[in-house]
Amino acid sequence: MPVLPAAFSPAAVSRVALANAVANAAIVVTGGAVRLTGSGLGCPTWPRCTDASFVVTPELAGHGVIEFGNRLLTFVLTAVAIATVVAVWRSARRDLRPLAALSLLGIPAQAVLGGITVLTGLNPWTVAAHFLVSMVLVGVATTLWLRSREPGVGQPLVRRPFRLLVSGIAAVTAVVLVLGTVVTGSGPHSGDPAAGRTGFDPELVSQLHADVVFLLLGLTVARLGARHATESPGRVRRAARDLLIVQLAQGVIGYVQYFTDLPVVLVLLHMLGAVLVTAYTARLVWSVRGPSSELPLGETVAPAAAAR
Repeated sequence: MPVLPAAFSPAAVSRVALANAVANAAIVVTGGAVRLTGSGLGCPTWPRCTDASFVVTPELAGHGVIEFGNRLLTFVLTAVAIATVVAVWRSARRDLRPLAALSLLGIPAQAVLGGITVLTGLNPWTVAAHFLVSMVLVGVATTLWLRSREPGVGQPLVRRPFRLLVSGIAAVTAVVLVLGTVVTGSGPHSGDPAAGRTGFDPELVSQLHADVVFLLLGLTVARLGARHATESPGRVRRAARDLLIVQLAQGVIGYVQYFTDLPVVLVLLHMLGAVLVTAYTARLVWSVRGPSSELPLGETVAPAAAAR
């Protein structure tokens, strides 16, 4: 009889989960490069590039190669996601299975949505949906990796009002991302000269996007300030601090790109910043619960028990 492979160690699961998180982030950035080089319709059909070729469109030269190259990266991401599922299922971490499965199932969903995006001529709303699903997968992959580094999910480390504040930060981050896609869908970088736009005033939606960003920064600063009134654990403080740094950097890039007429390099950096904001927000949400070995909030260890 065939011998089943040995169970994966926690360290191996964590390494594979990290690779999965990096792959999910990388494909978002490369997808941005496709759009910013005007290669969004470099392969005007799906899943083939044309009826005659999987790879190139002679009339569009390198644009077809760029677009199809990004499609090929989906296979790399799929391989990493499958490896993650296998590693999690062959480990003792049953609590990670839903996240691993969701990370894998999101890939075919994204592939279908990407095909619809191409077949609709880069409709800005399907492009936005494609990006937002990617952000969900980045958040899932980040949470999976962070949880894989600990023995399990424990009790809350901060009190309910502060957990609600963290939930508010996550919700406003989602609104910022949605508005960011509306700004993108109203601006010049459509992915192809023939692609449609939302029809919204770019200046107006950019201002709305900036206003919600200020709200997000205010909530994150409030979470940092709360540490002076409570004894928040170090992991929560570090997560809030690092998220604020990433948010500020992303805000600076956003303002500079807006006032310099959206140069391609800065727009691509802004997309990378969106990935990082999503990942660090997921980290903040993760941080409010300790590992399973920690005690529930407010519980103490009796001296006799501690001596054992």
